[in-house]
Amino acid sequence: MFLVTGATGNVGRRVVARLTAAGHDVRAVVRDPSRANLPAGVPAVTADLADPATLRPHLGGVRAVFLIWPYTDPAVAVALAPALADVLASAGSPRVVYLSAASAEVDPNSFWAVVERALLERDLPGTVLRPTGFATNTLGWADAIRAEGVVRWPYGAAARSLIHEDDIAAVAVEAMTGDRHDRRTYVLTGPETVTQVEQVRLIGAAIGREVRWQDIPAEAVRPMLVEAFGDAGFAEMALAGWAAMVEKPEQVTDDVETVLGRPARTFAQWAADHAADFA
Repeated sequence: MFLVTGATGNVGRRVVARLTAAGHDVRAVVRDPSRANLPAGVPAVTADLADPATLRPHLGGVRAVFLIWPYTDPAVAVALAPALADVLASAGSPRVVYLSAASAEVDPNSFWAVVERALLERDLPGTVLRPTGFATNTLGWADAIRAEGVVRWPYGAAARSLIHEDDIAAVAVEAMTGDRHDRRTYVLTGPETVTQVEQVRLIGAAIGREVRWQDIPAEAVRPMLVEAFGDAGFAEMALAGWAAMVEKPEQVTDDVETVLGRPARTFAQWAADHAADFA
């Protein structure tokens, strides 16, 4: 039995699909089972990590947990992550595959790093996955691309190693179903860096029409980011990150290939997979 939190998200639903396709039993943790839209035969269970004890009833017989932490405020993680780790430890210490972020390495006060430490302090078996940017975040441009064929955004020269969400899910399932990745940390990236201007061009190529980039000041998107993230500090961190990647491109690793035996998929492949989302 495998337990998947964030089971309806971009990565979590693919983890569920891959586990079930391989014949494994899965419990999907959701907040609203009536809207879960899970594969046939996958039971939806209700839990809220704001109250870690609500996870306890669903841990019986669980071999591994795919963990996504849903709160961006580090203070919330400081308050709740140790309790979550205690719940997992008291349930027999199932393997935990935690979806963290590459920035956890450089920001020990981030919520990602706080959760990592809580799991480490309980010596729970498992794997930390630290992806760089998600290619799916560019779906935020979809409305503008459909309406005008123009993306107006800051820092067009920012070079990112965006990763396909299904590559993250594939690595997660490998880590959940075997023990050779226990106590390992993987930084998951695409195979190359691609500037935001080039990302827009590749999306255009995938949908068969020209899509243009128009650089705008960071101030123009700051209010929208604050509203979207629900956290002003997180929005500032995102803007600072894009600004930094103009001069220093995001890192590229071969950790996806190390785990899966094949290279990570390119952004062009991701855009082709998601062409219908932009058309």
